[in-house]
Amino acid sequence: MIRTPYEEKSRFIRLLGVTKTYPQPDKYDIRVLDDITLDIRAGEFIALLGPSGSGKSTLLRIITGLSRPSYGTVLYRERPVMGPNPQAAMVFQSFALYPWLTILQNVELGLVAKGIERSRRRDKSLGLLDLIGLSGYEDAFPKELSGGMRQRVGFARALAVDPELLCMDEPFSALDFLTAENLRSELLDLWLKSKIPTETILMVTHGIEEAVFMADRIVILSKNPARIVADFSVPLPYPRNRKSPQFIELVDYVYKVVTGRNDEQEAISQKTLDKAPAPSQKTRLAPIPYGHISMLSGLLELVADRGNRDDLYHLGSELFLEVDDLLPVTETAELFHLAEVREGDLVLTDLGKQFAQGEVTERKRIIREQLKDVSLFNLIERVLQNKANHAMPKEFFNEILEEHFSVKEAERQLTTAINWGRFTEFFHYDPDTEMLYLSTDQQIVDEHFDSHKKNE
Repeated sequence: MIRTPYEEKSRFIRLLGVTKTYPQPDKYDIRVLDDITLDIRAGEFIALLGPSGSGKSTLLRIITGLSRPSYGTVLYRERPVMGPNPQAAMVFQSFALYPWLTILQNVELGLVAKGIERSRRRDKSLGLLDLIGLSGYEDAFPKELSGGMRQRVGFARALAVDPELLCMDEPFSALDFLTAENLRSELLDLWLKSKIPTETILMVTHGIEEAVFMADRIVILSKNPARIVADFSVPLPYPRNRKSPQFIELVDYVYKVVTGRNDEQEAISQKTLDKAPAPSQKTRLAPIPYGHISMLSGLLELVADRGNRDDLYHLGSELFLEVDDLLPVTETAELFHLAEVREGDLVLTDLGKQFAQGEVTERKRIIREQLKDVSLFNLIERVLQNKANHAMPKEFFNEILEEHFSVKEAERQLTTAINWGRFTEFFHYDPDTEMLYLSTDQQIVDEHFDSHKKNE
């Protein structure tokens, strides 16, 4: 390997107490990043890893100067970043190519913006297309290329401006497995053999294996808000063998860190919900994970068949689930007291064993009992019980949730809650009228629906 361990390299980028909040009209600010302090050295390949919604992409945009932190400072070569960094380039997940431009013209875009004369930018762009294996496609349009080829164009466009810092936001996630694997290996080859001028690579990913395979340093973020929970070098030489015991052991360790319980995120108790907050404080609803009940049932059945305990990394690999897909299910299992994550293993509780062995009716009963301790369901139940007709429009709850979450997050929270509530018959939901109601009040909802139809 040509590149030296990151401890020996000079400091390149510094993040000092970087915090990002999104103000809500007449509401509290949503904090996405909280007090991120990080040194990035020249010559590193860093993977930013964390669950979905942990602020990885937001942090990447702040580092490149595409977004400003609410608090804190970003230094690039000891100078504050006050706007888009001309020494940084970005590769996006969605390719982001202009469909009306040829492949060559797409690659030349950054050079055009820099005022490079036509012959020079053409020669450089053709050289890059040859380097990434797209020689002969310069006059084609993006629609004529496969997904993998379009992403290669994205890489060529980013590299054309000779960036010191190359930032990649989940660059392989939209590709099929074989194409992504081939492109990862090719990028690593260009990087390790110094065939590209880039000094440092920063990659956002939710793939644990991808991070261990590519990066020489991994930074792991928590969620709600994002904080750094781990930062370590990858002590494996290149090229890396995914089947080696050292690789598997490290991936298993990262799974343990990523799936670890965040003790700072505590559910709001019923007592807290019933108390009116002080004027200077605002009680916040605890978010619920997005676990699907069907996936939860299947996962617990599988673990039960294997002695009520199994390794999360092996489960994810066997089920072809990335950590972003697996985490919501394990978090849901923990919320319902059906399982616990211990040292990277999913371990069924006694209640979880009962759930895995039970019929559908028994499973509904178990989850319904657990929902009584979830703050969002406490809220829904109290509202429906206190209404004379025991029914309330979905919009009402959505507006309440928007007091606690962003608009998009509020919708996701309520959609998940409705799915859980309908499965367990904790409450019912009519998609035609968008009404939530208690199980004894179907007639009231039907009458409301008939009235609604007459008024249309």
